[in-house]
Amino acid sequence: MTDQRVLPRPLVLLLCTAGAVVTLAGVKAVGSILGPVLLALVLVMAVSPVRTRLDARGAPGWLQVAVPLAIVLVVLLGMMAVLTLSVAQLAGLAPTYGDQFGEIVAQLRDFAARLGIGGKQIDQAIRSFDPGKVFTFVQGFASGLLGAFSGLVLIVVLLLAMCLDARSFSKVLAHGRASRPKLVAALDDFAHKTRRYLVVSTVFGLVCAALDAAALWALGVPLPLLWGVLALITNYIPNIGFVIGLIPPALLGLLEGGFETMLLVIAAYIAINFVVQSLVQPKFLGDAVGLSTTVTFLSLIVWAFVLGPLGALLAIPLSLLVRAVLIDGDPRGGWAAALVSGELPAEGERDRASSGDGSAPPAEPGTAPPPGASAVP
Repeated sequence: MTDQRVLPRPLVLLLCTAGAVVTLAGVKAVGSILGPVLLALVLVMAVSPVRTRLDARGAPGWLQVAVPLAIVLVVLLGMMAVLTLSVAQLAGLAPTYGDQFGEIVAQLRDFAARLGIGGKQIDQAIRSFDPGKVFTFVQGFASGLLGAFSGLVLIVVLLLAMCLDARSFSKVLAHGRASRPKLVAALDDFAHKTRRYLVVSTVFGLVCAALDAAALWALGVPLPLLWGVLALITNYIPNIGFVIGLIPPALLGLLEGGFETMLLVIAAYIAINFVVQSLVQPKFLGDAVGLSTTVTFLSLIVWAFVLGPLGALLAIPLSLLVRAVLIDGDPRGGWAAALVSGELPAEGERDRASSGDGSAPPAEPGTAPPPGASAVP
């Protein structure tokens, strides 16, 4: 009889939490290197179907590397050009509205006085509202992304290396399916969900961006194309991306046309994004994310803290990667997977989880054991 000593569950939870904190601190310390690596990984997975189709058609190896790499480089260079233009325009935009902002502050002070609200505290609160801070925040967000993309040489080298190793890596995963079927299946599912999330988010982000830009152009808000591109980028940020994309054009509407224009901008954004992102997009996305709303929001906070703006954009793919490695790859992770997804596992998964070791559930009394299994308890 062997002496099996099992650590108490609270101690295991405490050790896991401490390990997670140490790991995230290490990731944050090397974020300038790890961020481009993770970005390159996500981009290579996004274009991997292109390489697969070229391979199926018998294309030479160099073409299977060159075409996906060219697609990714075009996307990266285009995004860098847009972000550079955005930072330059935002830098000169805020100071031009100093007079309009002074008039709005005076109107707010008069309106508060008519309502019987006065005093130094209210006046100080009105004066403390500075739209330049909003532009500074958006400019800092764009500058952070531009800084992440500025290491273009490192990203290109990583992309080239990953594209060269993609075929051999697929063979290694196929070879390991016999010994680690759960982990390989989890990684395959991670790649599939990430591609589906990126494709659906990009398509509907382009739709929202075009409609938002058209609405801003009709309302006379300056730089509608710029804010449309910002709406596309922030579409990848879960939960709060819509708010980040709304604040700058709404503020410009206030400074350009008054409160009526600002309210029309807010109404247009809410209508467009509610219809597209809340009613239409979920039907195409389905359960591709596999993360509950709470876990999605927490992952946004964590990855944005660890990797900055790039972490906010990659919050969903990175959380899917962590889930694939730590939860879905574990035969006993069915309960944890249900916890992070908010959905009960299938009957078979619940049975395997209840057995405690990922094996099949015990047979009913009086029934024969499965083939190859020992009848001895």
